[in-house]
Amino acid sequence: MNSDTMVKRTRNQEKIGGQPWLQAMAFGFFATAAMAFGGPALAQGPVAQTQLSGAVIFMFHRFGEDGVPSTNIRLEQFQAHLAELNSGGYTVMGLPEIVQAMGDDQPLPDRTVGLTIDDAFLSAYTEAWPALREAGFPVTVFVSTDVVDAGGAQYMNWDQIRDLAAQGVTIGAHSASHLHMIGPSMDQITGEIERSNSRFQAELGFTPTLFAYPYGEMSLAVRDVVIGAGFVAAFGQHSGVAEAGLDRFYLPRFSLNEQYGALSRFTLAANALPLGAREIVPAEPALTSNPPAFGFTVSEVIGPIDQINCFASHESTPARLERLGARRFEVRLQTPFPAGRGRFNCTAPADDGRWRWFGMQFYIPAP
Repeated sequence: MNSDTMVKRTRNQEKIGGQPWLQAMAFGFFATAAMAFGGPALAQGPVAQTQLSGAVIFMFHRFGEDGVPSTNIRLEQFQAHLAELNSGGYTVMGLPEIVQAMGDDQPLPDRTVGLTIDDAFLSAYTEAWPALREAGFPVTVFVSTDVVDAGGAQYMNWDQIRDLAAQGVTIGAHSASHLHMIGPSMDQITGEIERSNSRFQAELGFTPTLFAYPYGEMSLAVRDVVIGAGFVAAFGQHSGVAEAGLDRFYLPRFSLNEQYGALSRFTLAANALPLGAREIVPAEPALTSNPPAFGFTVSEVIGPIDQINCFASHESTPARLERLGARRFEVRLQTPFPAGRGRFNCTAPADDGRWRWFGMQFYIPAP
């Protein structure tokens, strides 16, 4: 089974309802992992199709590991997620296929889903992979090589990672030491990626083409290093639907853990649609101005947008929106982001009780 070419299509099921409380759940998703973003506009690609298509990409860490609820998913939750994907009219695709389709400007099937696991915890090998293999679902595992080399009992070893790769699991890069990538010099960041790639080549015989930023933290300078290293796409940890019009080197993923792993939340996200955000500012994820002057334009491919709401991760009520013309939205916060990672989530109701979803992450330096 090769996840680079693997697609699992599942039969139709009743769509989720349009209850008003679903919109408020957007706030819960970006509270799962405090992350950050801010400056000119990120490079967004052209979208030629008459309707926007996208993929919902989920991110997991640990499976069935009590005591670490912020990164763990309970096994019964995970089994419920897989059962939903098996019966809910989804197309579960390998991450390389999703990236390829977006790069080629090819439409993705409705309700396309991608699955990813960060950090190579042992439970991904002993618990998650057997269940995914039985379900026939492809997955990408992002690996920090120093952590594997250290031989910690809670992580996979190279033999296990080789076994996953041999069975068709896509292996992605996650830096060498799982460092915070905003702060170190670009020489340090370059060295991290070179060391990581060297270890992958030595242990697996290849270097990954997909990258995930540790903690979802990215700056434009870090992005340039990732591109220069030859990766074809990179992923953050901010919620939203990945689509061709977004920056291919800062694609969103929905983070799942015990608190935010309920089936209702999983189904809400799995059914999400692109919001079609373009001309996004600020572009520099490492903020120099706080609160940021965050704004975006909704693509004309999307129909009328009359009920959009944006939430900031540190505020309990929707942010104030200033609408400039028919499709430009500027988001204004009541208070600055606290230091660290902060996020925006913007949602709007779509047809059939589904939601359009766009998120961004920022990093806010300490005063």
